[in-house]
This record gives sequence, structure tokens and C-alpha cells, in this order.
Amino acid sequence: MVLGAGVLHAVWNAIAKHLDDQFFGFACIGVASTVGGVAVLLGTGLPAPAALGYVVVSAVIHVAYEYGLMSSYRLGAFNQTYPIARGTSPLVVAVGAWWLAGEHLGLLAWAGIVTLAVGLMSLAFSSGRPGRQEAPAVVAAVLTGLTIAAYTLVDGLGVRRSHDPYAYAALLFALQGPVFPIVAAFRRPIAAWRRLRVVSIGLLAGLLSLVAYGAVLWAQTKAPLGEVAALRETSVIAAAIIGAVMLRERFGARRLAAAALVAAGILLIAA
Repeated sequence: MVLGAGVLHAVWNAIAKHLDDQFFGFACIGVASTVGGVAVLLGTGLPAPAALGYVVVSAVIHVAYEYGLMSSYRLGAFNQTYPIARGTSPLVVAVGAWWLAGEHLGLLAWAGIVTLAVGLMSLAFSSGRPGRQEAPAVVAAVLTGLTIAAYTLVDGLGVRRSHDPYAYAALLFALQGPVFPIVAAFRRPIAAWRRLRVVSIGLLAGLLSLVAYGAVLWAQTKAPLGEVAALRETSVIAAAIIGAVMLRERFGARRLAAAALVAAGILLIAA
């Protein structure tokens, strides 16, 4: 389930990166999140009261994450910023889950998480060390990765108190979704909303985002947070394939070796 969610996550991020108006694209993603969240809430109702504070905090972090993601995509290339952002979080989540949730992973799981993190970061630096011009994109991607780690920990703790992962996910999307559409309503003319191609692609990306993160939240009720976070970040492999096949980006020996490290990390985590 988590591996499939990672593929969907890579797809919607690739869509978001290559929209000609990224801010408006994220606004459309927010519309899909809002509508989908409210629709599911009508069937599930609110999550347990113990989880409500976590949902609110997570919604704030998610807005910061989306802004950081948009900034890193504006400053750098998809095949560099995406792996850095996703590769920053696994070890942070594993340590945070050990400290906050008392999760004690086995030696093989820790080895897998470390190997996976090294593989992910190797993908980011597969074209060599970033130069001075790339530094802003790298910094934005790292900060985005820290927000990923933060919301993963908050949601992992919150969804376990919700008694219903679907209600938790629905409320989260309903709270975070309206922010970018509201801002876009003031920053973009009405004519922008009539661009059916951009709107439809943005809504598709939002739908994929809903399904992908809903699956991750469900998985966090079934498995340790560190393992879920690490497996989810294998989405960079899907991103590399999308870059090579669809976007004609290079996929040389260094990226192949990094992908092998990621695969080894998955095997160690699953052992």
C-alpha cells in the first residue's frame, strides 16, 4: 500500500512541477483536497476528540510544506529537488518516532532506513555537487524535507488517536485545502479559472494526492512510523523513472547505483 502511494505521490508532484502556473496549480490541488475531504467527512464524521489538535497542527505544517515544495520546484530541477526533499525525512521520522512514540526498531530496520536515506540522497547528488546557483533550491528542498518529517510524526501520532484514519485524513484535507484557493482568488484573475486544461490537471493532481496520503495515514495505524516513512520515500525511484521516460532526463550509472541502494533499504526494512 505504501509503495503504491509513493508512486502516486511522484506522479502528482511531477504534474505540479511542470504546470506553467505552479501557484494556480496548487490552488486547484487545494480545491480537490477541500471537496474530497468534505465529501468523506459527510460519511465518516469527525475523528475522535483526542486527534483534533493533531489535525489542526498538521494542516498548518502541510500548508508550509506545499509552499516549500512550490518554492523548491521554482528554484531547481525536479530530479534534484524532489529526492532531496523526500530523502531528508526518513531518518528524522525514525528518530522522532523513537523519541515521541517509543518505537524501537530492530537493527535490520535501522540499517534499512539508513541505507534508504543514503540511496535517496545519492539520487539527489547523482549529477555532482550542487553549485552556488543551485544552493537556494537545495536549501528550499531540505527545509521542505523537514516539514515532511514534521507532519509525518504529527499525523502518525494523531491518526492513532482518531479511531478512524479516513475521518482523520478527510478533516486534514478539508482544513488545509482552502488556503491556496482563497489566496489565488485574490491573486489570480477570474479568467485563470477558465483555463480548463490547467484546472483539470491540477484537480487530477489533487485527487492523486488525496489517495496517496490517505493510504499512508492508513498504513501508519498498522506499522511503525519510521518504516512507513522510509518506504514511502521510495517514490523518488518512480520520480526518476518519470524523469527518464516522460521528461527525457538522464538516468545514468550513478542514478542506477542509487536506485540499487534504495532497493536494498526496502529489503532490509521488510526483513
